[in-house]
Amino acid sequence: MRARTGLGMRRRLLLAQTLVLLAGGVTTWIVAAVVGPPLFREHLHQAGVPHNSSEQFHAEQAYQHATAISIAVAITVAALTAFVVAAYFSRRLQRSVIEVSTAATAVAEGHYDIRVAPPQLGDEFDELACAFNQMAERLQAVESTRRRLFGDLAHEIRTPVSVLEAYLEAVEDGVKTLDPQTISMLREQTGRLVRFSADAAALAQAEEAHTTITPEWVDSRQLADAVTAAVADRYAAKGVAVTTRVADGPRLWADRQRLAQVLGNLLDNALRHTPPGGHVTLGVALVGTDAVFTVADDGEGVAAEHLPHLFERFYRADSARDRDHGGAGIGLAIAKALTEAHGGRISAASRGPGTGTTFTVTVPTRQPAGNSGEPRQTASTVGP
Repeated sequence: MRARTGLGMRRRLLLAQTLVLLAGGVTTWIVAAVVGPPLFREHLHQAGVPHNSSEQFHAEQAYQHATAISIAVAITVAALTAFVVAAYFSRRLQRSVIEVSTAATAVAEGHYDIRVAPPQLGDEFDELACAFNQMAERLQAVESTRRRLFGDLAHEIRTPVSVLEAYLEAVEDGVKTLDPQTISMLREQTGRLVRFSADAAALAQAEEAHTTITPEWVDSRQLADAVTAAVADRYAAKGVAVTTRVADGPRLWADRQRLAQVLGNLLDNALRHTPPGGHVTLGVALVGTDAVFTVADDGEGVAAEHLPHLFERFYRADSARDRDHGGAGIGLAIAKALTEAHGGRISAASRGPGTGTTFTVTVPTRQPAGNSGEPRQTASTVGP
């Protein structure tokens, strides 16, 4: 800890109080000495006391003594009161500052679970304590996410690498040969690594999407049809039906490619969690000035405690099951980042396991004010 230099807070407060009292006392004394005697002498003359008489001399002496005693007593009482009040509040303030300083040092050392109590010294100090606690909570959440992130990264990389190593050793030892089945397994694991690398890169790009969004006027009906067509083969291979339901097809000011990526990720997620024979619906509607996209499935559903975390990086409601499905837990995080880059919001709803899940993406349709390009338009319903 750095050695303390100079005056502490308590001494500074006491010194400030002392200076104020001295200034007040000196000012009072000067005013009493300069202004008081002439006024007092004038009143004596008006009362009939002769000028330069002994009566005037003794009256002025009495006035000066009384003034000196009054000022001395007032300054003494004020000094004692100021000392007590300053000592009390400075002690409380110093204790609060030391507590915050100690807590900040602990946070800097990685102890993010520490909190400080409101000092009850005014709204400003209570807000400072509240802001510090919020910062510590946020850092604790970031640290927890970071640890889980590295754990998931290690697992995602370790699993295919271990399989590749085992197969290569088996080939070297002559236990296995490079037959089509072995080559297929090796390709599957290398594909898993490539897919994971692409997902991680896509997440990094999505979180910086505010610098790469290239908006244009997009027909939401055509966008929905194009995204559905792109996943049709994968849905057909698993035996899951996918349809679109377009109540209104508004035009919206958005990045077509990025928005298609959001909907594609949601449809891929729905496919992973919908069993053969299930059904997924991509809906589009105009609500006020917003385009609302919904991806609803009748698959596995999500328990209530998992819903708030679905859009976190690498989060899985069921880790083992999702890894078997091939998901890295990044797709929904990418969808959230890209949606927010458009000034929109994304949410998920489910009544529980076995009841299906509905994802809702809400994106403004209007062109932001001040944006150059095509003249500002209101949302309208257009045909395909």
